[in-house]
Amino acid sequence: LMWFSISPLLSEVQESLSLTKEQIWSSSISAVSGTIIMRFILGPFCDKYGPRIPMGIILLASAIPTALTGLVTTSTGLATIRFFIGVGGSTFVMCQYWTSTMFTKEWAGTANATVGGWGNLGGGITQLLVGSILFPLFKNFFHGDKEKAWRTVCIFPATLGLITAFCVVKFTDDSPKGNFDKLKRLEIIKDVSVTKSFTKGAMNVNTWLLFVQYACCFGVEITMNNAAALYFKEQFGLNTESAAAIASIFGWMNLFARGMGGYISDKTNSRWGMSGRLAWQSFVLLMEGIMVIVFSQSTSLVSSIGVLVFFSIFVQAAEGSTYGIVPYVNPPITGSISGIIGAGGNVGAVAFGFCFREMNAKTAFLVMGIIIVSSSILSIAVFIPGHPGLIWRRNTADEIEDVSSSGDNSATHVPASNSESSNDSLESESSSVNGSHKYSPAQDTTR
Repeated sequence: LMWFSISPLLSEVQESLSLTKEQIWSSSISAVSGTIIMRFILGPFCDKYGPRIPMGIILLASAIPTALTGLVTTSTGLATIRFFIGVGGSTFVMCQYWTSTMFTKEWAGTANATVGGWGNLGGGITQLLVGSILFPLFKNFFHGDKEKAWRTVCIFPATLGLITAFCVVKFTDDSPKGNFDKLKRLEIIKDVSVTKSFTKGAMNVNTWLLFVQYACCFGVEITMNNAAALYFKEQFGLNTESAAAIASIFGWMNLFARGMGGYISDKTNSRWGMSGRLAWQSFVLLMEGIMVIVFSQSTSLVSSIGVLVFFSIFVQAAEGSTYGIVPYVNPPITGSISGIIGAGGNVGAVAFGFCFREMNAKTAFLVMGIIIVSSSILSIAVFIPGHPGLIWRRNTADEIEDVSSSGDNSATHVPASNSESSNDSLESESSSVNGSHKYSPAQDTTR
């Protein structure tokens, strides 16, 4: 909601500040650039400190510039403030870390996708709430002054962000057994090195293959959040309110589509193992790319809206499918891996943003569709030790031993204890790894 609060009103900002198309797209690129570095950083920080405190800090840090959006007077000011607002997009890393910790790997796809989808639903809600509801209300309040309306409307999402930050820190836990600082004091979990966690994640080839594929689904969603309202307004001559309402359709598909993508990934995994997950991943990316190409060739408003619905469904399903695979890549450092792959979405948005800045919209959509179709092939190269690949099975005894020696075959990426627990209840709830009992927060589903 905060991240894209100004997106449905960019046409009004452009008019008020006399900005060019290139300057507007530069600000949108800046908005998604702000979260790239933070996603890389916050993954290993979650492995070390847990998700609660980082989540609260980032929500607070992005709420402040969101509230100050109305103070911008130049293109540089718009790009700068959107850069700092964009830091809020890195809360996705903590979100996915939480659900990967709370649920077993067998259901990680559904859990991660449902939570992520409802989070991304904020993009659709923002288009409708800010562009079609709050903007007209504020405009009426200021007696038709559109500039005063867009300059003040972002205070509302900023206030919600501040309230959420307080609730996260005050009322949530890092894991089913409690907060990380307490678990470390009791030696239930061990401390980890941020640097080592990130290095291990970055050295895994599978991380970067999924990085590219996530760039071609979540990167597309971010691009659409920035482009859709402008596209429908310019292409079909709609007013701001109507264009924002139509653009919101893309985000509303998150109600079910991302969760569906994760659920089907889990089901294919139960039937065919990792091969099933990878096949589903390739299929949804292929269909997503085809839908983007078709969308680029649509000439009427009705056909564009119809294609937009299916286009969005496959985008969200691909996102859910990707994070059904992530918890398997290297469970003890899933935080770092999740952060790197999550950053891929923003890198994709930056790349596609440059396409829209330098090309006309239809050409940019066509190029984007071709790139997405090409990315679907990368699933063939994904090989996770202990699991079959898409075409070739490479789960040899040596690879399975490698997984065991990594220190975890459980559902979680939270570091296990460095010693056996003497508490019988903890032993009964812990996972058995290499013959010893180690407590894993993700194993405790009693909450």
